[in-house]
Amino acid sequence: MQEPVRPVFGKRPKNLEIDKLFRALVKFEGSDLHLKVGRPPYIRVAGSLRPLNHPPIDEEQMIRLILPMLDERLRRILEEDGGCDFAHVVDVDGVTWRFRVNVLQQMGYLGLVARRINNYIPDFEKLNLPPILEKLCQFDQGMILLAGVTGSGKSTTIASMLNWINRHYRKHILTLEDPIEFTFTEDKCLINQREIGIDVKNFMIGMKHAVREDPDVMLVGEMRDRETFETAIQAAETGHLVFGTIHASSAPSTISRILDLFPQEMHRAIRSAIAFNMKAIIAQKLLPSIHPDFKRVPAVEIMIFNPMVKKLVLEEQDQKLADVIRMSKEEGMQDFTMSLKDLVERRLIDRATAFEVAPNPEALQMALKGIEVKAPGIL
Repeated sequence: MQEPVRPVFGKRPKNLEIDKLFRALVKFEGSDLHLKVGRPPYIRVAGSLRPLNHPPIDEEQMIRLILPMLDERLRRILEEDGGCDFAHVVDVDGVTWRFRVNVLQQMGYLGLVARRINNYIPDFEKLNLPPILEKLCQFDQGMILLAGVTGSGKSTTIASMLNWINRHYRKHILTLEDPIEFTFTEDKCLINQREIGIDVKNFMIGMKHAVREDPDVMLVGEMRDRETFETAIQAAETGHLVFGTIHASSAPSTISRILDLFPQEMHRAIRSAIAFNMKAIIAQKLLPSIHPDFKRVPAVEIMIFNPMVKKLVLEEQDQKLADVIRMSKEEGMQDFTMSLKDLVERRLIDRATAFEVAPNPEALQMALKGIEVKAPGIL
């Protein structure tokens, strides 16, 4: 199929010198490529960084590798901000691979970190995601946030959820991404994917256009700032199902992470908007697997906005949210302890890994012994 034309903002060239390193990443089934002046290229395989059999990269070579990847807009962003993000496409043995690339400056030198994006979008079962995610995809409006650190699988989970909608409903899915990661094949849905800087100048203009583009489902990317969250929550309030990601360590702590984007005097209004529009917050940690069929599997925490969760958010009692999650297993909620217990019992991860990442090792120890910890009174 012919490569689509990228209008207005131009296309970056292909068949670059750096593409040899991207092909090596694919060959060794790595997830990330790291380039730093004075060091050989490193790739991350099964969670661990390993050097490639390559001489250290000097400053001149780094410039020669990186700058041809950047168009005028990206060079300007790099110069002004000290870093830039974009997608890069490489052909490997007739197969097109996409990479999410960050170019950075550190101690006066250029560097690069790139994440390989899978060519296919796995379903929930193949990703070892809880079945409740299928139910969350059936909402007509509201917001669903994926929380976690970089590399925790948030983008993959959202792509899987959007693809479930694509397979089951006749809707219009609109994504605003910086950059586009997964590319969708339309099934029952009409899907438009817009990349910031390539298809639309910036996020705010993209959101302004979105209200005139009749979307049913929207992906608005990462909640990095106040403006992004405000526009996303407004879209949820006006009848759209909105997906997004945010950097937070757990589902309950996501509330305070959102509030940190706003001044104190706005917190009550933001809590109200969250309580009445948020459908669920899903937090993830990606862990090395001991199962031969999976390299890594997600530990998943799920907080669904039932009446009790809404009440606690409105009343600023966020410290009680974790107890509600533990009490609400029948509604599909689970905390990290419950998820880790399940992964150990299904022999997807070993006990050492589970205890290393467990927020509460004592609670995990009791759970593995079959002792259920009773939550204190919530009301």
